[in-house]
Amino acid sequence: MAAGDSSDEVRVLQNLRGKIYDAKHLVPNKMRDFFCTINLDQEEVFRTQVVEKSLSPYFGEEFYFEIPRTFQWLSFYIYDKSVLQKDLRIGKVSIKKEDLCNYTGKENWFMLQPVDSNSEVQGKVHLELKLNELITDNGSVCQQLVVHIKECHGLPLINGQNCDPYATVSLVGPSRNDQKKTKVKKKTSNPQFNETFYFEVTRSSSYTKKSQFQVEEEDIEKLEVRVDLWNNGNLVQDIFLGEIKVPVKVLRNDSFQAWYLLQPRENGNKSSKTDDLGSLRLNICYTEDCVLPSEYYTSLRNLLLKSSDVQPISASAAYILSEVCRDKCDAVLPLVRLLLHHHKLVPFVAAVAELDLRDTQEANTIFRGNSLATRCVDEMMKIVGKHYLKVTLKPVIDEICESPKPCEIDPIKLREGDNVEINMENLRYYVDKVFREIVRSSISCPTLMCDVFYSLRHLAAKRFPNDPHVQYSAVSSFVFLRFFAVAVVSPHTFHLRPHHPDAQTSRTLTLISKAIQTLGSWGSLTKSKLSSFKETFMCEFFKTFQEEQFTESVKKFLDDVSSTESKEPSGVSEPVHLKEGEMYKRAQGRTRIGKKNFKKRWFCLTSREFTYHKQQDKEPIFTIPIKNILAVEKLDENSFNKKNMFQVLHGEKPLYIQANNCVEASEWIEALCRVTRCNQRRLSFYHPSAFLNGSWLCCKATAESTEGCARCTADVPADTQIEIDGDRETERIYSLFTINRSKLQKLEEACGSIAVYQGPRKEPDDYSNFTIEDSVATFHTLQQIIDIIEKLDESHEKYQKKRSSSAKYGSEENPIVGKVS
Repeated sequence: MAAGDSSDEVRVLQNLRGKIYDAKHLVPNKMRDFFCTINLDQEEVFRTQVVEKSLSPYFGEEFYFEIPRTFQWLSFYIYDKSVLQKDLRIGKVSIKKEDLCNYTGKENWFMLQPVDSNSEVQGKVHLELKLNELITDNGSVCQQLVVHIKECHGLPLINGQNCDPYATVSLVGPSRNDQKKTKVKKKTSNPQFNETFYFEVTRSSSYTKKSQFQVEEEDIEKLEVRVDLWNNGNLVQDIFLGEIKVPVKVLRNDSFQAWYLLQPRENGNKSSKTDDLGSLRLNICYTEDCVLPSEYYTSLRNLLLKSSDVQPISASAAYILSEVCRDKCDAVLPLVRLLLHHHKLVPFVAAVAELDLRDTQEANTIFRGNSLATRCVDEMMKIVGKHYLKVTLKPVIDEICESPKPCEIDPIKLREGDNVEINMENLRYYVDKVFREIVRSSISCPTLMCDVFYSLRHLAAKRFPNDPHVQYSAVSSFVFLRFFAVAVVSPHTFHLRPHHPDAQTSRTLTLISKAIQTLGSWGSLTKSKLSSFKETFMCEFFKTFQEEQFTESVKKFLDDVSSTESKEPSGVSEPVHLKEGEMYKRAQGRTRIGKKNFKKRWFCLTSREFTYHKQQDKEPIFTIPIKNILAVEKLDENSFNKKNMFQVLHGEKPLYIQANNCVEASEWIEALCRVTRCNQRRLSFYHPSAFLNGSWLCCKATAESTEGCARCTADVPADTQIEIDGDRETERIYSLFTINRSKLQKLEEACGSIAVYQGPRKEPDDYSNFTIEDSVATFHTLQQIIDIIEKLDESHEKYQKKRSSSAKYGSEENPIVGKVS
């Protein structure tokens, strides 16, 4: 098994990607500051920048992340940003998990729904229900319903804090509503109730009460148990957290124990109008991959990895994948990762780029489209260029965002009192600084990027031998236009900044990005491109740049980053910056009087050390060398009644950390595990809970030095710079082939038709969109693909049958959804 490919267990992995475009017709119909969030049930996992003073805000933000837990609803909330008060939720788009497949890969307008507290639910409840027969004192028989409410899991946070939940348990029928209530549990999202309630179901014929009603045996058909979860509001109104309903008839004389997913109230939104809140345009792609053991993918993996050796390249499995996918991006994401992981990306990019160049007629349009070649290079730069961007641009981007100077030079957008000459000087200062950092950065450019640029440069020179500048424009079209310029305008997307810049800073970054694109293209031309600017103010700005030194600097930089010659080492190698962000850590309690509370800190992970700081860019308060980390594991929520916690075990006491959401916690754990995987003193066992009040909560051992009571999680791939799961990517490619099976068959028929019928093509529309250079070679590859996916189909079917037979309905892993009937 290759490093980074996974193990013998079957894994079910979820991810979500897509784009939040824009909203329109929002209510109230006033110029407002809007932002949008993505929530898994009630947990926020993504937030856009704030779009200021708009009626129809355009967000234009892409998202991509792994989903580390089960969920019922994926929701998008539109907020009206408030400075002094709580942000107001304008409306939402909520999609059930099982309905996400209906929207995958499509751009859709969704009507906003009202945000109603009765529909904002998440979590599950564990119940045991039983019907007992009792004999009364006079000898008659009656039935008694026993409801044991055991626990809940995953209740939402209330105002950012764990809730104070309690439950009401009711027996409801046409003429009765008996209700009982549990005790309130303080500050927990996983309350342990363990309370039992008794209800008389079939009353004896001698029973009388003031209401003089009788419940006969057949009325059991109309009775149901209802459990409602609430947050105790103390001095304010209690908040509804969800409900479940179970008909008594399903019990009969049996005991029934199960987990139930909490549901919204049935009348939650019935009276609300949904057509006047506005709408939101989204592109959503949710995937759930069942990753089999590595050996199942051997045939498909080998077929894909030899793609660069296939002649012509259009007959290869990797190229065919891009042909049959409706959106090439679907194919490029897993394909680039897989080829990169197995060191096969450079020859494949060279092969598809050569095919791309055959259709390029003019040198000044080279690599400007969204072809398979350009998309592969874009994705490669995003993966391998993260650290390169950070060491090159982060210091200057921080300066621009933290000490902003006015840079607006568009006369239409100038504010009262602005001085355009001063603004132009400020902009020139920033552009010079960004440009200088870029052209001095070639020694930091990753070798893989240099190898790809070297191939593109020589292919371009071969295609246009009479144009001496094309070899430079082939490289600058990527490294300036698609890499540095994009990172400047969207620093948050490339993790150069923790938060979105404000509107004025965003405008400054946009102007700088425009300038960098133009300066980067000058190295490939002998004359300026001022005429290409639509805005006259940018033409005026660039008149100050017409100096030979800029052209020469760009030329030298492009020469350096497209060279295969080894670079001189810069002395001690710089640590690789892996991840940073704000989280909460529990006080270490080094002093006797030190309060062990949770404090917000800035965490930073490099290939050498894990540190936290009072603020970003401040000196570290606490440092753990990577070699000293013994394990990184999740921490049970019951330790501190806090969600999304994990622990870093090292030479001293465990460092307990709380992330802001489940996605962030999963990413930090994975990054820390990767960088410490090869540590020689890694632990085999750990304590899942904390050591509090003289004992471990998990195993009750009283000695703090007691060996762990649970086995540490399995090792993860060790590549800290390029985190790739080869089996996961191969499974994703298999899924894409499966989804597009009809197109594979159509392409196969087209190859057969071309090979057999050499005259005028019959029904050319059936395959005119496919690239078929060699019908025989393409047909042969298609047969191999179809044969492989059919065998993988059988393996997945066997696993699904095994999973279905072993998954108990109503278990914690397979809870019951909705009303049981």
